Amino acid sequence: MGANVVRQCIGALGLLWTTALPAQESDQRFTYSTDLLIRAERTELPVREFDRLRTRLRLGASFLATDALEFGVAARMALGSDDNADNRANLDNQRSNEAALDQFWMRWYVNPDWVLLLGKERMPLALSPMLWDEDLRPIGVSSDWRTEVGDFDSFGLIAGYFAADFIYEDEARLAALQAAYRFREGAPWGGSILLSYLHFSDLDELPAEGISRTNRVSSGRLLSDYRLLNLQLVGRGQLAEKPLELRVDLVRNLGADDADEGARASLVWGNRREAGNWELGLAAQRMQQDAVLAAASDDDWWFHSFSRGVMPWVGYGFSDVWNLRVAAFNERRDRTDDDVRRYLIDLRAHW
Repeated sequence: MGANVVRQCIGALGLLWTTALPAQESDQRFTYSTDLLIRAERTELPVREFDRLRTRLRLGASFLATDALEFGVAARMALGSDDNADNRANLDNQRSNEAALDQFWMRWYVNPDWVLLLGKERMPLALSPMLWDEDLRPIGVSSDWRTEVGDFDSFGLIAGYFAADFIYEDEARLAALQAAYRFREGAPWGGSILLSYLHFSDLDELPAEGISRTNRVSSGRLLSDYRLLNLQLVGRGQLAEKPLELRVDLVRNLGADDADEGARASLVWGNRREAGNWELGLAAQRMQQDAVLAAASDDDWWFHSFSRGVMPWVGYGFSDVWNLRVAAFNERRDRTDDDVRRYLIDLRAHW
């Protein structure tokens, strides 16, 4: 996307966002949001160590033009102690220093059960960090349909086609489909089963841009295709009057001849996004080399595939706006005996 287009969109956001501020009391068609992340990082590799301080601010605004049609736009500003030239070597999915268009979308509420989305927005499918980094903003079209089943359950189906829009210029495309059955929504105990299929294509530019990462490359091209079949099993409940969630996530790349499987499990108790609440969590994952597309997986983890690791964390909510998370990662690339350790301290605010 050209720099002039980005500047024009950010300018339009500024006008819409400032217009929305005084309109809140008189016109509920306008909404706005602010999301701030301040991150301190320490990464210890076998060959080097480095520290970084990174900040990211997102400003968003939306306008409900009719009961069925909504428009939204958001800008992202980032500032880090490192240079953008370091982002490839540090396996980042976003630049450390930039002002960019984060979202620009139109949402059509066809009926109470069906929503169509067009533009640049968050990934509409619910995916784990193994498969997709939640900070990425694909560009495309999606259909989200959901219906109630009985008194407490629901079934949903999401389909979409996107330009992946990775950190560097690329032509990568993604066709995605997800079916989800959710049990006892809103009840003290419940769960979900999500089955997803992701078909990535037009990936030839990724090795040239240096974001093939741990995926196998042959003659300047990715060795495998990436057609991912993903199953997520989620259980939710209460423990000591605090939310408890267990997730198991399995993936297989149908486009690879071998090294094609990955698994992740996580357990979270509490919710740091609520004032005065603690959150304790533990995640463990194991990904073979071509099990997932490394350009798309979460960059909180140092390795994007071809590895195994654990991530414990603790969080606390100072208010409904501010919360803190301290996370530690211990990872090991396959076929090596060297550990990589990473420590992240995230101070977040959302209003």
